[in-house]
Amino acid sequence: MKAAPQTLNPTDRAALARKRLSGVRKLMESCRLCPRRCRSRRFEGETGDCGLGPAPLVSSVMLHHGEEPLLSGRGGSGTIFFAGCNLNCLFCQNYDISQLRIGQPMPPGELAQAMLRQQRRGAENINFVTPTPNLPAIVEALAIAWEQGLTLPIVYNCGGYESEPAIRLLDGLIDVYLADFKYGSDEAGAASAVEDYFTRVTHALPIMWEQVGRVVVDGHGVVQRGLIIRHLVLPGHTEDSLRAVRWIADNLGTDAFLSLMSQYRPSWKAREHEPFDRRVRRDEYDRVLAEVRRLGFGDGYHQPGPFF
Repeated sequence: MKAAPQTLNPTDRAALARKRLSGVRKLMESCRLCPRRCRSRRFEGETGDCGLGPAPLVSSVMLHHGEEPLLSGRGGSGTIFFAGCNLNCLFCQNYDISQLRIGQPMPPGELAQAMLRQQRRGAENINFVTPTPNLPAIVEALAIAWEQGLTLPIVYNCGGYESEPAIRLLDGLIDVYLADFKYGSDEAGAASAVEDYFTRVTHALPIMWEQVGRVVVDGHGVVQRGLIIRHLVLPGHTEDSLRAVRWIADNLGTDAFLSLMSQYRPSWKAREHEPFDRRVRRDEYDRVLAEVRRLGFGDGYHQPGPFF
């Protein structure tokens, strides 16, 4: 594995973003930003499978103190929640944002100013949540923000269902990939209404790993660069979780940063589908945690509950 490159200065990053912008826009002309490849002509007003048209919808801009400690730090993660999603998880805890698409249009110039305000408020980073359907606006906004003095690390907080062309175009623009690894099989991905989740996430994660490498923190323990992988243990899916964490160990290594989460609760349409209609049991989570420890992961977090 090659060493992760050092972050460019803001001027060079702005130039790189403007160079990449045409490629990102081309992916959205007949939309192929995500693996769904729905071919919607979103610049012409059509909506994609994500439910979005040409302009991003922003649900909220906030200092988030509830992320993993290395993300929130002392100042909070400068989070920008985009409405819409390229997945359709039946248990989504943010369904009002992802599925109902509650948000306001925010063109690139306004998005850049939102980032700069977050920096002035003391944010530790700029954290784009569900960015994939909105890449042209994000890349253009980053160019503007870097030209106007943005220096914070950029976090790409995604569901893991990513396309290689889009991720390749982000090389040098993203400091931290915060990626879900939701399922350890393609079959389990049906809960997110896709048939190839495992295939896609296991293709995307090595590219992210190649670009940014293992987690690097500053003197206060706040992440500056690297790949963070989140895995939410789901009810009745222990074997699937075991496959996921074993894949990480076998393919990226146990120095990959793993955040093993237990906070699943039935949301959105989950109560209509067993076993998603209940919380995770302690024995289910503890079995996955025991495997993470057996494999020897050195960096990461785990959660104590809640459980039934």
